[in-house]
Amino acid sequence: MTISAIVCTRDADGVVTLVLDDPTSSVNTMNDAFMTGLEECVPRLEAERDQITGVLLVSAKKTFFAGGDLNRLSSGSAEKAAEETAYIDRMKSLMRRLELLGRPVVAILNGIALGGGMEVALCAHHRIATDTPGSRFGLPEVSLGLLPGGGGITRTVRMFGLHKALSEVILPARKFTPRGALSIGLIDSLAGDREEALEQARDWIAAHPDPVQPWDAKGFRLPGGDVQSPAVAATLPALSGLLRRQTKGAPAPALRAALAAAVEGASLDFDTASLVETRYLVSLLGNRITKNMIKASFFDLQRITSGASRPKGFERRTARKVGVVGAGMMGAGIAYVCAGAGIDVVLKDVTSEAAEKGKDYARGLETKALAADRTTQDGSDALLGRIRTTVEAADFTGVDFVIEAVFESAPLKQQVFQQIQEIVEPDAVLGSNTSTLPITLLAKGVERERDFIGIHFFSPVDRMPLVEIVRGEHTSDETLAKVFDFVLQIGKTPIVVNDSRGFFTSRVIGRFIAEAVAAVGEGVEPASVEQAALQAGYPAGALQLLDELTLSLTQRIRIETRAAEEAEGRTWIAHPSDEVVDWMLEHGRVGRRERAGWYDYDASGRRLGIWPGVRDRYSSGRCALPLRDLQERMLFAEALDAIDCFDNGVLTSAADANIGSIQGIGFPAWTGGVLQYVNQYDGGLPGFVARARELADAYGDRFLPPASLVERAERGDIYA
Repeated sequence: MTISAIVCTRDADGVVTLVLDDPTSSVNTMNDAFMTGLEECVPRLEAERDQITGVLLVSAKKTFFAGGDLNRLSSGSAEKAAEETAYIDRMKSLMRRLELLGRPVVAILNGIALGGGMEVALCAHHRIATDTPGSRFGLPEVSLGLLPGGGGITRTVRMFGLHKALSEVILPARKFTPRGALSIGLIDSLAGDREEALEQARDWIAAHPDPVQPWDAKGFRLPGGDVQSPAVAATLPALSGLLRRQTKGAPAPALRAALAAAVEGASLDFDTASLVETRYLVSLLGNRITKNMIKASFFDLQRITSGASRPKGFERRTARKVGVVGAGMMGAGIAYVCAGAGIDVVLKDVTSEAAEKGKDYARGLETKALAADRTTQDGSDALLGRIRTTVEAADFTGVDFVIEAVFESAPLKQQVFQQIQEIVEPDAVLGSNTSTLPITLLAKGVERERDFIGIHFFSPVDRMPLVEIVRGEHTSDETLAKVFDFVLQIGKTPIVVNDSRGFFTSRVIGRFIAEAVAAVGEGVEPASVEQAALQAGYPAGALQLLDELTLSLTQRIRIETRAAEEAEGRTWIAHPSDEVVDWMLEHGRVGRRERAGWYDYDASGRRLGIWPGVRDRYSSGRCALPLRDLQERMLFAEALDAIDCFDNGVLTSAADANIGSIQGIGFPAWTGGVLQYVNQYDGGLPGFVARARELADAYGDRFLPPASLVERAERGDIYA
């Protein structure tokens, strides 16, 4: 017998409280226990309607409701479509009956109400959220390869109108802060804490004894106009344009299904629109892309954040005072996210002007947050007050966590640590934000090599969710555990890799860029190369990305890597892209920084178009390759290098590889990550091996599958 996840009680005033409390989990989800709770409570509410004055939806968990049951959703298939359709429609019909009870229903949202959790809240006539740090609300299902099929599309279209619901809530998959959710209208009011929210809820129930949702009122029309009216119908093509701008032609079945469900449902009555929404959701459940995205965004991510790569046997640690050396863009961003997590920060640079300029970065972000009502003046002042700028190493007294973010020079970085290592706490973490230099090499410049570790952030730090933790040869387990805890403390995702030049992310993204550059050198039209990357699902074209990184950086990394490999007795194998990059630099094409790279730029740095000199030099267009080949050269180059990282112990888990590639270097999300791309390729690993050999025959031995991959394919294994 399935247990219930809802406890139903009624007080002397006739207010019924439905406590959402799944006894089998630390969070509430739309699982069988929730279904059982609805089946028990909703008929009871209907039977006792005359004795009820209102209904409160509250959670006994730290967070309101986590969302849909992804274990169930990820196991969907065409064979189970009818079963899943019936299950989802049954749950939604019970939620609809609660909405139509004829008594005021108020949801009190603590912590998080995302996806299915937000859809449960949308059944209420009024939503009150506690305004606490870390609270998030919204419908992010399309980022998981799904759509808001628990009533989210049907209700938000009727709340906001078709365009606003799609463009601001559903398609962007935004996770709103409490103030952001209030501003857009997903919630109706804020409270300081649970007790205040309960007081507000009871007042609202007393003031609204007979509430009706707007869409259930006679004469209701969609906000912005009826979708069948000529004025609104004429704007529908713009929605396709919106989708095109968001996907850039990449595989995105969830976005397309969400758009279709919203548009079709907008011209139907509520209950019929809800059925349409369900069917579009079920159509996605057997889709390989949906399964890939759920695996990465939920299961792989959960494995990482639960501490699979964290050394066991060490108590959780909290950083109290962080010292950031270097107030450039990276250092300034690191200081900002640390302060945002409530940590005191000392931000050091060689001049007070440089240090204050770094703090100006935080000031600018807070100004924008205030303008968008994402924070309060008191909150902003408190955050900025936690960042102290300095030029003195002595101000690192009491620092228990150091992050160095200076120029990529081993001697300079070593000098930085020599200046502060005796001033900070004796057991302080000594972390370097290097993106390429070996951690073991940098550690030779400090006294406490066991405390030294790589902490590789991604730019811009305030938006990029990943941190790559790099363990050096002498890094202790305790230091690694401390850094893992710190990354979670500041709200980022930690992946753990072992030391190697370029680590995992920097070397693998280099393969993507190199393959695109090589294609240009072969005479492929540069715009076609960029378009191939976008349609493969990369967030930006490789040439655009290289302009941002600068061609001089990629050349320097190559020269240093070659010198290191030859010093170790290994033979350097040149890549076809090398000559192209060298030629570009000989002609002053450094990148966006110099307003001259693959693209031309105006004085403000705005990208104008491909530099004509590239086309002249390489007779662009003389070589027309199949789109699939262009795309798979980039995808396979990264996948094969990730396999090499796995074989050589740089990577130790497929989850770290998948999440690191998606969150850190923009590997297409629809694949489920760089190693899942290999797993899910047509024909599985044997199919990937066969295709790799085809690419090797056409474009070079660098695409030959390694023996480890061939053996894994022959055994029937995958990367798990």
